[in-house]
Amino acid sequence: MLDKKVYTLDKFLSYALYDKKDGYYENKIPFGAKGDYITSPTVSILFSEMISIFIIIFWKKIGSPKNLNIVEMGGGNGEMIFQIYKSLKNFPKILKNCKFYIYENSKLLKKIQKKKLKKIQIKWIDSLSKINGKNNLFIANEFFDALPIKQFKRKNNKWLETKIKVKNKKNFEIIEVLSNMSNLNKKLGFDLFSNQNFVEYSPLEIKILKKISKIIYNKNGGLLIIDYGFFENNMKNTLQSLYKHKSNNFLMNIGEADITHHVNFNLIEKFAKKNKLQVSLKTNQKNFLTSLGIKYRAEQISKKLSFSGKTDVFYRLDRLINENKMGNLFKVIFLTKTKLNILES
Repeated sequence: MLDKKVYTLDKFLSYALYDKKDGYYENKIPFGAKGDYITSPTVSILFSEMISIFIIIFWKKIGSPKNLNIVEMGGGNGEMIFQIYKSLKNFPKILKNCKFYIYENSKLLKKIQKKKLKKIQIKWIDSLSKINGKNNLFIANEFFDALPIKQFKRKNNKWLETKIKVKNKKNFEIIEVLSNMSNLNKKLGFDLFSNQNFVEYSPLEIKILKKISKIIYNKNGGLLIIDYGFFENNMKNTLQSLYKHKSNNFLMNIGEADITHHVNFNLIEKFAKKNKLQVSLKTNQKNFLTSLGIKYRAEQISKKLSFSGKTDVFYRLDRLINENKMGNLFKVIFLTKTKLNILES
């Protein structure tokens, strides 16, 4: 339990989401109708099948190596890796060269994943240093949006940091504290606050990106990020919370509600370039999945289905690629050591 004192926003969110005793991801299954949100792999198997095609294309683009580590960042309920493995069984030449890893810190989610994936050889890791070998493909689908963030606001030409004052276990107050930005810019290695009136970023995201960037640069590979976020330069307050699929005040239902933010893909791109990585792909989910052939695959699998079966397939497809739904809300970026024309022949 939090003591009665003031916490930085990221420390407070870290407690609410990841505390070993009281954290959301240790106490509640977040996915599905009984949870608080639904992810792309649980909307339709088509999503995971397209990721499988992406893996095959990437493998061929880097010369079809005899080893390829597929590292899922945050395994969710295990559905994506399950479907990827199932799809790759149709391509034994690549599957025999693949090793699967899941980077997961939640004991509850790990338990769910292990139950679903018991027939697949997977190594669960809680540290990226435990990955062995070259050619590491990191897949982060709805991973970075769940990391704790800091927020800063410019007021009268001064920067104030958002902090949370804990009054008691159910009573929290947002306060703003004067902050020195020069030390933070020095630590990050670039000016985060230039031409901004509001700044939101995740220190943990930067830390993880730094580690992944180093692995990719030294051992080859790539990082595929799919998440709801934005490409614009101007930052904004994107902190949000969901409780039973409905909007929730993030200071309410602590440990029982999901708390996320929109991923700043512009910041990820800047950081990647600073760490000597190339942007091989930058688009939205609609263009990404369509380029990989998701519409063709939907038509293919629906041929022998009943009318209601066809309707279900295309309803789920629409949810993934419609620009007014997940199609444009979700953005995609692929970072590599050397630039690859990943979706071009």
